[in-house]
Amino acid sequence: MMLSAVRLPTPPPQDTHPSSYNPRKRSLPSRSPPPVRRRSPPRNGFGGASVLKDANSKAADERERHLTERLRQRAAEPVHSKPLTAEDKQELAKKEYNKLLSARSGGTYVPPARLRALQSQVTDKASKEYQRMAWEALKKSINGLVNKINVGNIKNIVPELFGENLIRGKGLFCRSIQRSQAQALPFSAVYAAMVAIVNTKLPQVGELLVKRLIVQFKKAFKRNDKPVLLASTTFLAQLTNVQVCHEMIAAQILLLLLHHPTDDSVEIAVNLTRECGQHLEEMNPAIANAIFDQFRHILNDSDIETRTQYMIEVLFQVRKDKYKDHVSVPEDLDLVEEEDQITHRIGLDDDLDVEDGLNIFKYDAEFEEHEEAYRKLKSEILGEADGEDDGDEYESGSGSESAPEETAERELEIKDQTNTDLVNLRRTIYLTIMSSIDFEEACHKLMKITLPAGQESELPSMIVECCSQEKTYSKFFGLLGERFAKLNRLWATEFEASFEHYFSTIHRFETNRLRNIARFWGHMLSSDATGWHVLSIIHLNEEETTSSSRIFIKILIQDLAEALGMAKLQNRLKDPLQRSFFEGLFPQDNPRNTRFSVNYFTSIGMGGLTEEMREHLKNAPKPAAVTAPPEPESDSESSVSSYSSYSSYTASSRSRSRSPSRSRTARRRQFSPSRSRTPPRRDSGRGRERRTPPRRSAGRARSLTPSDISRSPSLRREGRRRSVSYSSRSRTPPPRSDRRRRSYS
Repeated sequence: MMLSAVRLPTPPPQDTHPSSYNPRKRSLPSRSPPPVRRRSPPRNGFGGASVLKDANSKAADERERHLTERLRQRAAEPVHSKPLTAEDKQELAKKEYNKLLSARSGGTYVPPARLRALQSQVTDKASKEYQRMAWEALKKSINGLVNKINVGNIKNIVPELFGENLIRGKGLFCRSIQRSQAQALPFSAVYAAMVAIVNTKLPQVGELLVKRLIVQFKKAFKRNDKPVLLASTTFLAQLTNVQVCHEMIAAQILLLLLHHPTDDSVEIAVNLTRECGQHLEEMNPAIANAIFDQFRHILNDSDIETRTQYMIEVLFQVRKDKYKDHVSVPEDLDLVEEEDQITHRIGLDDDLDVEDGLNIFKYDAEFEEHEEAYRKLKSEILGEADGEDDGDEYESGSGSESAPEETAERELEIKDQTNTDLVNLRRTIYLTIMSSIDFEEACHKLMKITLPAGQESELPSMIVECCSQEKTYSKFFGLLGERFAKLNRLWATEFEASFEHYFSTIHRFETNRLRNIARFWGHMLSSDATGWHVLSIIHLNEEETTSSSRIFIKILIQDLAEALGMAKLQNRLKDPLQRSFFEGLFPQDNPRNTRFSVNYFTSIGMGGLTEEMREHLKNAPKPAAVTAPPEPESDSESSVSSYSSYSSYTASSRSRSRSPSRSRTARRRQFSPSRSRTPPRRDSGRGRERRTPPRRSAGRARSLTPSDISRSPSLRREGRRRSVSYSSRSRTPPPRSDRRRRSYS
């Protein structure tokens, strides 16, 4: 049997041309793992439904277990059938406050309203929670006062600072002022002035600050910390200027910095010397010379940078200029009297305790006693009127059965003969005025001060004194006085009495204080706070006024004219109802006083006020001529009137005191150098000393004749004073023959 051959199909020929046959190629496998896809549950309901059911049941069991546990805890808490008492609320507030303080990183945020409400519920001063709240409030208050102090408000900030417990918070105060000074070096003088004021009342605070600054300097010097060194040395220099610390500490620091000079140490030493160099020159020139010798040696021999050399040369120029741009204490910050300054002498090598424990809170078992002690100290420092509670306790403790003798003894015991109460009252008024922002606040605070009976005049007096002590007049005091005078008639009366007192003693004040006082009363009169009848005490004439009172009147009238206007001022002075009050200011009783007043007002630029006086002088009757009596030895009243008429300001009265021929002859002889050496002088109403003419020689000495006495009014008066025989003679010149024969040695 023959098998047929099977022909297999032949593959197509391989062709490499792209247009030829190209079968589908598979892509390369990806290197990233395939995404995990959840398998969807089967739609037929078998298998997946049971798994979901088990998961839901487990979650429900877990929720029920948590709910059961919560209900069990709530059931375990005590159920208050009655409303919570104050003690229960305070305990709950303490627990919540402790929970907030002990929470991690300061706890969660608490709204301020809720925090204040929580703090208000904690009222037990013996509790730790209350003391902690008081500590936090003290820290915030001290930081706020220190941060906002400057040259303008330092007088207002310091009383508020004394209001805080600086004995308890002295560590907080020192830390706060060190931080603020390090961040603002140009304000070092302001911080030093504040420390100087606090140091006068609380020396332990200033001593602690100096110790901490010295320890801070020593640590920074070992660590080569230049910013801290610069801050600590600058603060110590300013404290040296206000004499809180002794200048020896500055000298020790300078010698330490210059012992092994480097660029940084020399730079810090130059800055320290620039800050307190003037004080060293004044207090201890030997130390200053030694320091500058060391600088000169460094400049010549040491290997330092050119920049540092320039700094030393500038320092020598500053010393040559007498530190005119680097004064030790600026005028605005010189607030402490020299006798009140307390200086701490602490050295670099002393063992110092900086008392770091004062920076943290500590529970005080005698918190209330310490707070009461500081309250009394604060009242003594600020001059506040305290002791009201003591008086109440005294009254409650003393029974009604006490004998009159015991009451009299108590009254004698509380009498103070050293005027301490008066000084404290004045200090309280002064601090209240100076710590107020505007006059309304000052008036509101001053009205709360209880003035003892009989001392109501101290308030107007202190207002005027505070006004007089300012460099320039401040309208604040005028508005304050106006407000008090218009509040009650009592204060208006006191201010009017004060005007009389100050005008009578105006010669005791210097020019600047005098100007401020005059402008104060100008404001009071222009605003009708006081009546214009107070001007009745002014008598404007040559005898009853002094240079100080005339300056006072000038400034007062000019201020009134500026405030009211010239027309309104003239109408006020011409008011017929008040005209009698101005008779002393515009006198018309005596031509001489009238003429003086006219000349005075004209010289100060107020000539418009003198129109009536000028008319009065024009229409005034001229004095009649008085003839001399015929008796040569008589001294009658007519001769006195003749002499007084001669001493007046008008030439007509001088010519009428003698006959025309005699007067011309006497005047001609009076100016003749061969006849008389006594110049003609007007009588101003004051006593004159006799002036002896200079002698040419012993042989040519000329004797004083009665004719010379008759021709010179001043010599006539001297003749009357020197001898009784002169007073018995007539002022009429004797005959010429007698004039040649007689002479008086």
